[in-house]
Amino acid sequence: MKIEKQFLSAFLDDLNRNRVVLPTLPEVAVQVRNLVNSPKTTTRQISRLISADPALSARLLKVINSPALRAQEKIENVQSAVTRLGAVQLRNLVTTLVMQQLYQAKGTQRTKQRLKELWAHSAKVAALSLVIAKRFTRLQPDQAMLAGLIHDIGVLPILHHAETYPQLAGDPAALEEVIQHLHTLIGPFILDEWGFSAELVAVTSQHEDLWRNEGSEITYVDVVIVANLHSHLGGEHRLTKMDWNDIPAFAKLGLTPAETIATLDAAREELQEVKSLFTQQATPPARTG
Repeated sequence: MKIEKQFLSAFLDDLNRNRVVLPTLPEVAVQVRNLVNSPKTTTRQISRLISADPALSARLLKVINSPALRAQEKIENVQSAVTRLGAVQLRNLVTTLVMQQLYQAKGTQRTKQRLKELWAHSAKVAALSLVIAKRFTRLQPDQAMLAGLIHDIGVLPILHHAETYPQLAGDPAALEEVIQHLHTLIGPFILDEWGFSAELVAVTSQHEDLWRNEGSEITYVDVVIVANLHSHLGGEHRLTKMDWNDIPAFAKLGLTPAETIATLDAAREELQEVKSLFTQQATPPARTG
């Protein structure tokens, strides 16, 4: 049996028996989500929690005041940010800003490099998703950005599990084949554990389904499909060798692939500015007693 089939069989068996270690949402994101979901929570409590992490506070203010998400007036402090932002937007932005922690886990040098590449790709898709949502849809840009960031979250446990299969980990083509088979199955498990909305869970399970066509309304899945395709332009990825003209997501945007490429090319500065939000030093995990 090929190593890919051995791994697939063993991984799925371990998953069914709850033996696969899934990534956990960084603690500060969990705490913020719990607070904003509680009707008894005050803005002061949320502000105090976020302010306790100076790095997160600074990055949150930078994102809110960036050209991509700029408020009508400059927001000077966390209290003002919490007051002006809706609960969903605040939750999305905090989650987005701490997500990089998950891509800095320990492992072999090979796995660390693959995680670094995966984070760079996810950040690029997040930036593209935000710009696409802003320019072509009525969807929430911050939610689209988070959708792009987590679309490949299912790859994380696969990479770590593959370390126990050196023959697979050392064969990029074989590992990529395994990832293609598994990551859209694993992503929903992770986001369900995190309590994410059904529309974000759908992104992790359906973003590879290029011919998906569920109704006329544009969804976050459609946005991420288009963003993911554009993220590979200029490279040799298999998706760049396809004819995109019949992909339903483009029709929902009301644009041809060529028109989308031209629009995003004109938005290069904005895309670079959004991507720079993800190149900051990740917020370090809080120390425990």
